Amino acid sequence: MANMLSSNTEIPDARDDSLAEDRRPLKTRSWSVFQRIAAWLARSGVSPNAISVSSILFAVAGAVGFVLTAWFESSWAVRAAWFMAAVGIQLRLIANLLDGMVAVEGGRASATGPLYNEVPDRISDPILLVAAGYAIASNPTAGWAAASAALMVAYVRAIAASVGVGQLFLGPMAKPQRMAVLTAVAIAGVLLPSDWLVWNVGDWPVGLVEIALWLITLGCVVTVARRLSVAGSFLRTRHEAPPATPENT
Repeated sequence: MANMLSSNTEIPDARDDSLAEDRRPLKTRSWSVFQRIAAWLARSGVSPNAISVSSILFAVAGAVGFVLTAWFESSWAVRAAWFMAAVGIQLRLIANLLDGMVAVEGGRASATGPLYNEVPDRISDPILLVAAGYAIASNPTAGWAAASAALMVAYVRAIAASVGVGQLFLGPMAKPQRMAVLTAVAIAGVLLPSDWLVWNVGDWPVGLVEIALWLITLGCVVTVARRLSVAGSFLRTRHEAPPATPENT
């Protein structure tokens, strides 16, 4: 594969490329719009590692949007903050998509690429989830709980890969699902009046964002359990398998 994609090159399917074996399966990777953007980035000489780092900046922008929803008084300013949060989340995910496409399909993978692929995610996820805990109709405890649970999901995936199981991306609350939930509540904040985002359960106010964060936390717990179960089954099967014997010659 050439190191740079020509202007008319369509990004090929990378399922047979060894560098793509451990990537999260994403349908959006086959979308022509992202293929063209990735091809343009590769031709422009943009480093996949720089794209990975940019995802942190987009996450920070989204996090600022969440926090500002609780600071602004004007309804339009609050809606703008919610919109900022939603856009920041989606731009973070697009950066996560494009860095791998430029690295693999664009032939620009580097020795440090695996680090840049993982570390920004471990920063971006907690930034967004914790910040969502400080949004209007939310609760900081829920944000910290969701962030901690998300880190545990990633930790179990890394442990499974290190013992030979491979990358486990199964959910129900992997990164795409976590960000989808956050995006949904941010869009709800844009569309709905602030008063509609909080309900009183007896004397206890419960907000939409808080509910979403606890849902993410619960989903992450289930995800951890599922991934550990799959990893455990793999290791038990490998342990019980008879040792290989040399073929008779």
